[in-house]
Order: sequence, then structure tokens, then C-alpha cells
Amino acid sequence: MNILFITDLYPVTSGEVTTPRTLFDFVKEWQNSGHGVRVIKPNFILNSFIRQKPFYKTGWYGEVFNANYFLPFLGDVKSKLKDFYLQEFKPDKVVAHMPSGILFADKFGLPFVAGVHCSDLEVLTNPAYSVHFKSRLLQALRRAEKISCRSFVLREKLLKLYPEFEGKCFVAPSGVDERFIVNVDKTFERGQKLKVVTCANFKKRKNIDKVILGVKGLENIELTVIGDGKIRPELERLDDRVKFLGRLKNDEVLEVMRGQDVFILPSIGETFGMVYLEAMASGCITVCAKGEAVDGIIKNGVNGFTVEPSSADIRNFFTALGYFEGEILNRVRKNSLATVKEYTRNTCAKSYLERL
Repeated sequence: MNILFITDLYPVTSGEVTTPRTLFDFVKEWQNSGHGVRVIKPNFILNSFIRQKPFYKTGWYGEVFNANYFLPFLGDVKSKLKDFYLQEFKPDKVVAHMPSGILFADKFGLPFVAGVHCSDLEVLTNPAYSVHFKSRLLQALRRAEKISCRSFVLREKLLKLYPEFEGKCFVAPSGVDERFIVNVDKTFERGQKLKVVTCANFKKRKNIDKVILGVKGLENIELTVIGDGKIRPELERLDDRVKFLGRLKNDEVLEVMRGQDVFILPSIGETFGMVYLEAMASGCITVCAKGEAVDGIIKNGVNGFTVEPSSADIRNFFTALGYFEGEILNRVRKNSLATVKEYTRNTCAKSYLERL
């Protein structure tokens, strides 16, 4: 099968570190399965500078065709694709992710599958987009053959807004590299001191401050924070007992996680969050915010926990955790490892492909 993948959420070069690689992983797995895949990255030049992304000229970069535009979707979007057409790549399926990718595919005039992220819901619900952008995106979603939501939470939120999409809406989560799944020999005992880790780019919506304040003063908690960002000095002032490791490479993050008991990230506005699966694969009991990110994959009290993204609820959670019997926590961790084995990169890519 030949697949044309359209999205701006894609690294143009292998060394690009500012763009998430979750969609890249789908493409690589499909290619490894013998399918032909090409990527069009519609890039709006102003956004590149606002978001401080690398700038590339219009043209081919390996399997990726970067197409620069000053004004989104005005005029003929195909005008920049002359070099793309020279390859004579005829897709059997078109998959488009993110608002820009979906609108581009709609203008392209080919049947397509629309991949929905948090940014799509932002366009559909934020009054700032109500004049034009919302109606254009909604029109494109109605024309789409199918809609792939990046999490169970996003599917639920989209169908609450537009129940009409029920029949063509499915979930396409990302998967973790199978090599990351380890059978760490960890056992829990009631009242033991817990090693807790969180990891993220330091943005307000990640709620790292809520974690620090939530565990502050709890004697049975040792908190380690991985990541960096402008608000780091502000976070470091909240509790001098917290260990800050800064930004680490992915393999270093995994190594730290394998030595921890609990991973928590009560982030909001998260499309998916690969770090949760990586924490589960590392043997951590994993905690996310209720109704966000991987809630749905994580089932509260079964294979992990969900909390309200507030310091008070986080504090209550860890206080209660200290009274849990060790066998309960051991069972949750065992269930967590069983769950993550169902969400490997290969399994999720294969499942997505079958739905196409």
C-alpha cells in the first residue's frame, strides 16, 4: 500500500529535536512492514519563527517534502508541490494529522483519514477560531473518510461535541519501543519510602509545581524532577529537598525511571504523552491527570492511578498510598507491565494500518 502522510508535526531531518517523533514512529513502522510512505509537511513560515522551529526551504528532505506557505490555505495549495509530483507517487490512502494537515488534505481533493490532536479540539472550542478556522476544520472532518483520535480521552471529547462522528471515529494511540519494556525486580511494602519521579518540559500546563507542593514535607517521598525550561528557577525555589536532574537524553531518562517506584505527571492539554508508557515500561507505578493524556489506558487503581491536577489531590493521593498494602501496589505494577506490552510501537502501528 502507498500512504501519503500530511502533517506539520513531523521532523524534517533526523537531528531535529524540537518536534515530537510519535507520528514519525508510525511512518517508520509502516515502512518496515513493506508499505510505501511519503510525507508532506505544510509549513506556515510565520509559525516556524513564532515557535522557534528550524526553517527549511521548500523541497524534498529524504521521504519528507517540506512546503512553505505564507498564508494558510489561501489559493492553490498544490502550487508548491511541483517537485513532489515528479516522483509520481500515487497514494492508496491519505492520512492527515493536526489542523494544518487536515485542512491541507481537504484542499488537496483526495479522500483522507483525519488524525485529531488536542490542537484540533482547541480550534473547535476556542472562540478565537470561531470566525473562519473552526468552520473550515469542521467541514474537513465531515468530509474525512474516518477520524483517528490520538487517545481515548480525545475521542470522548470529540464525540461529546459532535456525536455525528461516532460511526467513523476510532482511537490510534502511540506505542512504546518494545526494547524499553523491562521486568524490573521491584516489590512494595506498606509504609516504605517511595522514590517518585516526574519528567517534562517545564511549562505551566505540565503542573510540575503541583507535584512539588503536593509532596512537600511528606517524609516517605523522595522526589526527582527531570526536564528544563524557563520556569526552572521558580520550581527549584518551591522545595530545596527536590532533586533536579535537568534535561536528559531519552536513554538516560529511562535509566532513571528504572530506579524509581512511582512516575507522576498531572499534565493537562496533553494529546497523548509517550512518557507515561515509557514509565510503565520501566516498572513505575504511573499516575496521570483525570480525563487527560493516557487516562483510558491507565485505569485508576488497576494498572496505575489518576489524580486531579491540584497539589491538594496529589498530596492526598501520596498520603493514602503510604497506607496501601504492598500486595496491592505489586499487583498494580504487574498489571501496568501487562498493559504496556499491548501498546508497543509495532502493535499500535499495525492496528492503525488495519483501520485504514
